[in-house]
Amino acid sequence: MDAGIHVKDLNAWFGSTQALHGINIDMPDKQSTAIIGPSGCGKSTFVRCLNRMHETLPDTRVDGKVTVGDMEIYGKGVSAVSVRRRIGMVFQKPNPFPTMSIYDNVASGLKLNGYPNRSELDGIVESSLKKAALWEEVKDDLKKKSGASLSGGQQQRLCIARALAVEPDVLLMDEPASALDPISTSKIEDLIFELKKQYTVVIVTHNMQQAARVAEFTAFFLMGNMVEFDKTEKMFTKPSDKRTEDYITGRFG
Repeated sequence: MDAGIHVKDLNAWFGSTQALHGINIDMPDKQSTAIIGPSGCGKSTFVRCLNRMHETLPDTRVDGKVTVGDMEIYGKGVSAVSVRRRIGMVFQKPNPFPTMSIYDNVASGLKLNGYPNRSELDGIVESSLKKAALWEEVKDDLKKKSGASLSGGQQQRLCIARALAVEPDVLLMDEPASALDPISTSKIEDLIFELKKQYTVVIVTHNMQQAARVAEFTAFFLMGNMVEFDKTEKMFTKPSDKRTEDYITGRFG
């Protein structure tokens, strides 16, 4: 099934302040799209709208249309829980459940959704940790150690495994490496290359080089507007908009 993301006339507000203005973008299936732009330009708000996390904050609203595959995520009768099952999210700061073991962290989403087959959980946990390139590092401590006992980079990969365990179609990553050291960052980037073989990946990043390394497509946001969206190589060599060029070359931002 095509899990491309199609966004039409998306607007978002915090109270009376409009954070996103009429965003239109089509992000292709099983590719990685980077969202770049200066702080406060709406990058994180945009990805939070893609799995209905924006509405978890007080006094917020969204209008417009977001379609992933055959699902219109703001459609009538579509539950936020069903949306988040298909569209996973990894945040800037790793957030494993501190009182849970590594195993229970990965299995938590499945258990929450009432996954009936306990005997299959072991296989799903192992498979998810392997996809997140963490299995070899933790396989002997799955039920002995808590998720919080891992290093920062390992915790972020644990959060990725947790998101993958519920078998989403899309993985959203909001600056997943910004709090990590260069070695851990490199592991996350390598992981993105593997993940996009199976999932549609959207990554918010402040790091231009990271966008150039991991994403086939890039969108540049400025003051709640999407200025430009194109193939990453073209964006970084021949952007269509002067503002994009000014940002990429470090004249502002």
